[in-house]
Amino acid sequence: MTTPSNQGAPVPRPEADAVPLHPVIAQVTERLVARSATARATYLARTDAAGTAGPARTRLACANLAHGFAASEPVEKIDLRGTVKPNLAIVTSYNDMLSAHQPFVDYPPQIKKAVIRAGGIAQVAGGVPAMCDGITQGRAGMQMSLYSRDVIAMATAIGLSHDMFDATLMLGVCDKIVPGLLIGALSFGHLPTALVPAGPMTSGLPNKEKARTRQRFAEGKATREELLEAEAASYHSAGTCTFYGTANSNQLLVELMGLHLPGASFVNPGTPLRSALTDAVSARVTRLAADVQAGEPVARLADVVSERTIVNACVALLASGGSTNHTMHLVAIARAAGVELTWDDLSDLSAVVPLLTRIYPNGSADVNHFAAAGGTAFLVRTLLDAGLLHEDVETVAGPGLRRYTMEPRLAEDGSLSWVEGPTASLDAAVLRPVEEPFQADGGLRVLSGPIGTAVIKTSAVSPEHRVVTAPAIVMDDQADFIAAFDRGELDGRDFVAVLRYQGPAAIGMPELHKLTPLLGVLQDRGQHVAIVTDGRMSGASGKVPAAIHVTPEAALGGAIAKIVDGDLVTVDGVAGTLSVADADVVLARPSTGAAPSAAEFVGTGRELFGAFRATVGPADQGASVFPAVTAQHSIEEIPVAQHA
Repeated sequence: MTTPSNQGAPVPRPEADAVPLHPVIAQVTERLVARSATARATYLARTDAAGTAGPARTRLACANLAHGFAASEPVEKIDLRGTVKPNLAIVTSYNDMLSAHQPFVDYPPQIKKAVIRAGGIAQVAGGVPAMCDGITQGRAGMQMSLYSRDVIAMATAIGLSHDMFDATLMLGVCDKIVPGLLIGALSFGHLPTALVPAGPMTSGLPNKEKARTRQRFAEGKATREELLEAEAASYHSAGTCTFYGTANSNQLLVELMGLHLPGASFVNPGTPLRSALTDAVSARVTRLAADVQAGEPVARLADVVSERTIVNACVALLASGGSTNHTMHLVAIARAAGVELTWDDLSDLSAVVPLLTRIYPNGSADVNHFAAAGGTAFLVRTLLDAGLLHEDVETVAGPGLRRYTMEPRLAEDGSLSWVEGPTASLDAAVLRPVEEPFQADGGLRVLSGPIGTAVIKTSAVSPEHRVVTAPAIVMDDQADFIAAFDRGELDGRDFVAVLRYQGPAAIGMPELHKLTPLLGVLQDRGQHVAIVTDGRMSGASGKVPAAIHVTPEAALGGAIAKIVDGDLVTVDGVAGTLSVADADVVLARPSTGAAPSAAEFVGTGRELFGAFRATVGPADQGASVFPAVTAQHSIEEIPVAQHA
């Protein structure tokens, strides 16, 4: 089954017998719909009110409109002055320092040509920042990383605020960029919207070898030159890093949310297929914008991001052992669409969604190997056939998630079509069907207990290391942990490292990957070690059990601030508990330590983010500075900015 894409036609929807939805998937969805009823209705009412017939720019006064096309090419000016063709906004995260975003340099001219061929016009509405956690690891800049998501959301809203646009194409890939783009765009949910990916770099040094060199360096057995050579051989060209961290989790989740064209996520940059997919999504969104203007029923962004879509994204995250960052990002994205997702929902889904992939750090393969093994098309197929995904969703490719079991193919003449994807895994060491999972439950778990609520990524942790009970070693700065390791003070002892005052309201919730190789060294020596923190470890969480995102956080009086050296702490990734011995005694203590004062947040721009530290919400509510739509507000009372 094939279809040309050059006219923006929907991707084919293969026929399949209806599969009953798994009862837990159904139950979680039903309660999510009920819980979100008021907020979702409020959001959709605002979205409906923002829509209009005809091009958006026709509502502008002449002086406003003239400013909107003053710098355009003469032919574009004619079209922008007119009242027929839809105008697409391009929001880009391009910069030429970061490998994942460097390919976007050529996208706007290409997109404009594709949109013109499809009967529309396009303008770059704005740019958003894109910072790299890989560069800022262990640096002061990492303290702004999580905040950058909400900055990106605001920057997206500013770009779209000119009321010149009838649809949106968002160019983004990594970490906070994709969630930020989505949160910002959801304030303009009346517009058809798609994400336009750049794809992963080709495979370089195997991730297992890179990790081995990092650990050897931590032990003093490899030189800095050897470490740099290994890192450079791994991160070697344009494209997303190939391990399965937040960036590639973004791509998988966005595709299963129906915001990519099928099969678009993991096509390498600079290839003919990558270029053809960019043309195709440009034409497709142009077609959707024209249909909106004609009064046709079309999937707007608000329709695509629904309660069922959010559940599908959670299932995809769990089945693939994706980034722990998404336990916050998915909550924040959902709230922006009036959907009140909780960690309890994720926990209940995790109990029935099996782990189906082994991609580094959960295995030795990278995302290119995953794509070759059957990739997203097979993953969607096996989850749909098991009743673990909602098929009845809206997507940019057309109604129904079954379309995402298709794969894109290029003919010799360069035309693009979609064909049936694999019906069986091509590499069972990387990707498996639901009937033969790597483990019976999801790759992420929610932990709870007297210390608070936390998240653990179990998929990368060997079963024998998933339960650790040991005395606490309490620190308030990762630099202190590194120094203790270097002095040999952590050798020969079992412990749970309690690293606190790392949360959103304390220092911005930085990732703590500098600790991963050190903890790995100690675990390999036979020590029983774990970490408990209100900070982050992200999608690259390693083989040591890490209870992260502890909520309430230390800076807000959470119990993690009351633990002292020697308290017996248990991290149980099997039972899903996070506990401390003599909990009543521990909880009766006053908090020890303190979050850094404002005077300490100077340098690297951190002094500009005091308002974020003062207003950011807890991790289990998305760690966002944006308030959610609540039942106590009427539609008229809620400012547009609160939906950003």
